[in-house]
Amino acid sequence: MRAFPLVVLTLSLASLPAMAQVVPAPPLARQAIAAPDCVVVRGGDGRAATACVPAMDAAGTPQPASATAEPAQAAPQANAPAAEAEALDAAAPLAADAAPAVPVDATVAQQPPTQAELDYAALYGTQDYDPVADPNLPAPAELPKSYDPWEGMNRKVHRFNNAVDRRIATPLAHAYVAAVPRPIRLGVGNFFANLGQPVAALNALLQGKPKQAAQALGRFALNATLGIGGIFDPASDASLPYRDEDFGQTLGKWGWEHSRYVELPLFGPRTLRDVFGLVGDGQLSMIRQVEDDPTRVFLQGLQLVDVRTQLFAIDSMREGAADDYALVRDAWLQRRRYQIFGDRKQQDEELPEYLREDTGNPSVPADAMPIMPAGGN
Repeated sequence: MRAFPLVVLTLSLASLPAMAQVVPAPPLARQAIAAPDCVVVRGGDGRAATACVPAMDAAGTPQPASATAEPAQAAPQANAPAAEAEALDAAAPLAADAAPAVPVDATVAQQPPTQAELDYAALYGTQDYDPVADPNLPAPAELPKSYDPWEGMNRKVHRFNNAVDRRIATPLAHAYVAAVPRPIRLGVGNFFANLGQPVAALNALLQGKPKQAAQALGRFALNATLGIGGIFDPASDASLPYRDEDFGQTLGKWGWEHSRYVELPLFGPRTLRDVFGLVGDGQLSMIRQVEDDPTRVFLQGLQLVDVRTQLFAIDSMREGAADDYALVRDAWLQRRRYQIFGDRKQQDEELPEYLREDTGNPSVPADAMPIMPAGGN
């Protein structure tokens, strides 16, 4: 019977090392967390976890981190899993009640680039691709610049013309459209267009276009006879196209290619070259040959109203423009450039619709230029 206690004591002493590997010492782990600023817990696979909390005094109040605090020693390798779990459990309530953790400097190991990254850098370089600064791209297309050295004065005239158009021309044009049926308005437009064909024929001949000159004269004769003075347009059915040639275009063909932009009061967009052309065409205008002043003034006024109705198509485009002056100037110069030089570059059907001969933005014709009353002579 005395041998039994001895056996029990022997077995107990033999099991102490195994129990030491399983049962951790919570007070020691909690003390290791509370005393220093940080503690490093290393697991069995070699990974390390760092927990940082402010130091606590005897009353449990957080204290500023000490710059000279010694780092905590890692727990024995055998007790690593249990010590790691106990350390994290002990640090959780302390970190929740404490101030923000004090950052700890750590050096992150730089991984060497992979072979794929090295191959990409060899092909494309290390800089980010900038499509704007790519030297291999072709140069952007350069649009013709508007030559407008008198822009300050032109803008003032443009504001004046807009005021006259808004208060006088546009209301008259809307009243004309509301009062006159569309077939009659088409006849009025055909009549004035046909009156300009003799001047167009002369300018086409001066530009070295005898075929267009013959077509313009044939169109005028056919519409004036079968078309009842030009109200109807049988010339278009006979494949005689309408071409509008003026003396400003003739001066451009003769070598005055570049001219500064100018906006005239009441007559709108022009170039300095076209101002001289306007004076030249005005001397040959058929309406200006009418000696009866009331008849001539009535015809000129009706023609101006008809021209204004043709501009209704571009009014909506002008309403949304940020700069109405620049829009009118650039559009007019672009069309004018095509009228003078377009036959050198591309055919009519290749151009946008607003640049084609039968639709463009009409200008105030030379027929509307005032002359001294005949009774004053």
